[in-house]
Amino acid sequence: MIASPLTWCRLGIRCANGKLGSPLVAEQVLRELGRPRDTPLMYSEAVIDHFQNPRNVGTLDAATAVVSVENPVCGDILELSARMETGRIAESRFRTRGCVTALACSSLLTELLSGKTPAEVRSITPEQISDALGGLPPATFHAAQLARDAVQALLAKLK
Repeated sequence: MIASPLTWCRLGIRCANGKLGSPLVAEQVLRELGRPRDTPLMYSEAVIDHFQNPRNVGTLDAATAVVSVENPVCGDILELSARMETGRIAESRFRTRGCVTALACSSLLTELLSGKTPAEVRSITPEQISDALGGLPPATFHAAQLARDAVQALLAKLK
């Protein structure tokens, strides 16, 4: 038996909406699966890496544009700042309050933006972000969409 991502939320593993289920039930199910209680069952190695070692966290003092987007359903917030030089994004930073995948998608996004023109940035999709992180389950795909929303807001500010 392998539980779905939605089941993990009910079982006590923090998920997109930030809620926890019964930790005792989670421990029992994971014990039956022969696995310790940990996150690799739900998250890819890439997601865990970006969550535990986020890239480009913070704000930019000399930002060309700063945007903030929010997912009204789960409450995740992503603030993205970028500095343009010679028509390309020279540097970007983020501050995110949200779930594991929101932080991972934000971190990855700053890497995807680096050195790109606004026209190149326009092609970044939630699917591309998800794929780069090893494929996000449907319950956490909203984080990739939040990153894309930040891209659209950034592009609107850079016009």
